[in-house]
Amino acid sequence: MAEITASLVKELRERTGAGMMECKKALTENNGDIDAAAEWLRKSGLAKADKKASRVAAEGRIAAAQDGGKAVLVEINSETDFVAKDANFIAFADTIAQAALASGVADVEALKSVKLASGETVEEARAAAIAKLGENIQIRRMSRIDTANNVAAYVHGGKIGVLVEVSGGDADFARGVAMHVAAMNPPYNKAADVPAEFVAKEKEIELAKMSEKDKAKPAEILEKIIGGKIAKIVNEVSLYGQPYVLNTDQTVEQAAKAAGADVVGFSRLLVGEGIEKVVEDYAAEVAKAMQV
Repeated sequence: MAEITASLVKELRERTGAGMMECKKALTENNGDIDAAAEWLRKSGLAKADKKASRVAAEGRIAAAQDGGKAVLVEINSETDFVAKDANFIAFADTIAQAALASGVADVEALKSVKLASGETVEEARAAAIAKLGENIQIRRMSRIDTANNVAAYVHGGKIGVLVEVSGGDADFARGVAMHVAAMNPPYNKAADVPAEFVAKEKEIELAKMSEKDKAKPAEILEKIIGGKIAKIVNEVSLYGQPYVLNTDQTVEQAAKAAGADVVGFSRLLVGEGIEKVVEDYAAEVAKAMQV
């Protein structure tokens, strides 16, 4: 059996990022062969990843990467906010976003097989991150823009990410719109993008809310009343109709015209959106444990 020295353990730790005891075990299992030990740790990481895969990961981080008109957002989930704020997790998320940008892939499945500078695939790096951080980690979603127009990639607090494409204007205006989208979360870009089904349903609701006296008014007056209410609702759900957060005296549409710009489109990712979170009752767990 080869001697497992402290320097050998240190070298393996620096190479793999695994814990000291795991590195020592890996070297022991592989008779001090550092290459075999590194491979052993990678396989061990995959096994741990499989065991943790069923655990809910609804926290995490949105990471962004941009190079001119090319930009990506990637949502990477963890089980707890504590791990989401860990420097290793943040570095992992940033590495994945940069890999997504450089590779040109358009979806998470394709991203998994992208090779990193370390030689690992993204999926192998994810398994290693699970082994290191001790939680289920998932690369859930990504969004990308590749255009000759102005692009802004904006992340707010690590939890909300926005990509905006703007024709004309400048980078500052694009970033301002991205900040607006992060804050206001408009479902649609312009009034013309609001589905006819949505408008029809809102008309039905507004008509049902009206008094019998108002319903008895002439058709053209009734249509004008309903039309005004619907226009207000459409403005509320479309980016262009909302008051611009950086200057609420203007709508986004007015701000765009003043900047000589047109918002082509946007995407917005919110960490954990749509994932059913497990609410832990720690007090009840402790009380139950005390009764055993």
